[in-house]
Amino acid sequence: QVQLVESGGGLVQAGGSLRLSCTASGRAFSRYAMGWYRQAPGKQRELVAAMTSGTTTNYADSVKGRFTISRDNAKNTVYLQMNNLKPEDTAVYYCAADPVSVRSSPRYWGQGTQVTVSS
Repeated sequence: QVQLVESGGGLVQAGGSLRLSCTASGRAFSRYAMGWYRQAPGKQRELVAAMTSGTTTNYADSVKGRFTISRDNAKNTVYLQMNNLKPEDTAVYYCAADPVSVRSSPRYWGQGTQVTVSS
């Protein structure tokens, strides 16, 4: 069982930056694929960024060049650095983990953290 706890959300002006963190319980963190999803009001949850247990990363087209996913296995933590934020980035952001891939129905989810970008 893996528990995920996100932090770092908040209110920021357009053009600003935020860094989200997600800390996982358990001893096998380095073997898990990790990712960040988001869900805006009235919209489906979408995958924003994903990282394999290695170093391969993938990003949604809408965030490429602005968001960076990274992980620190020694701290059991995955990060999402968000730069040049736009009002359309406003959403609840969820951390996800899976032994294989987070691209389809990840096994574990965090509780979510709100990100609000004002114009």
